[in-house]
Amino acid sequence: MNITDKSLKGLFVTATGTGIGKTFFSCLLASTLKNLGIEVGVMKPFASGGIYKGVDKTRRLVSEDALKLKKAAGSLDSLSLINPICFKAPLCPYSASILEGKRISLNKVFNSYQTILKSHGFTIVEGIGGVRVPLAKNFELADLILKMNLPALVVVSSKLGTLNHTLLTLDYLKRKKIRVLGIVLNFFNKRELVDRQNLNFFIKAKVPILATLPRTHPPSLDNSKLLTTILSSCPIS
Repeated sequence: MNITDKSLKGLFVTATGTGIGKTFFSCLLASTLKNLGIEVGVMKPFASGGIYKGVDKTRRLVSEDALKLKKAAGSLDSLSLINPICFKAPLCPYSASILEGKRISLNKVFNSYQTILKSHGFTIVEGIGGVRVPLAKNFELADLILKMNLPALVVVSSKLGTLNHTLLTLDYLKRKKIRVLGIVLNFFNKRELVDRQNLNFFIKAKVPILATLPRTHPPSLDNSKLLTTILSSCPIS
């Protein structure tokens, strides 16, 4: 997908694995767009490791990631719309559904997605884990991205091991014919040799880097390729 595509209405934030910073980045992007006057929708279709909140009839299982997304975007959408599937067990959704005896309704997920997509100027969908995480029987995260027809943005680590993880992820997305906007290099420390060398490798390999986010400074997407692309397709209200 051309990075200057004017039809960009949303993106799917995935990563090379768990704990890479998908939620951190998604919240930063959502709050940045909100502050620029864009009507931003957010979604966390699947979550695990949920916590119970509320009492008696209001007690329900919620995703802390979904709560963070909702707050960052200033979204008025209900939490059940933002996060239609949530499990208590900190496992992949398919394993958690078997353990907890709960049926996964993909129709519920796609109905929620269409509702959010139609009511916002730009939609950020955050995945769970990496692209091959099993969501249901014979259905993994990459299949969800395809069904939602969104371009993928891959959040990657800047640390040792990221070259293998990132190249494998990008190769799989390519084989699945999923449009990839590029990568976000997360928690980058320019003082670390490995971080600098990994950045240089991605540049030489012509991997599109949309943003490089440091751990030690207040993060910002100002002047990033990613923000420029989104703003070119979403007029500020």
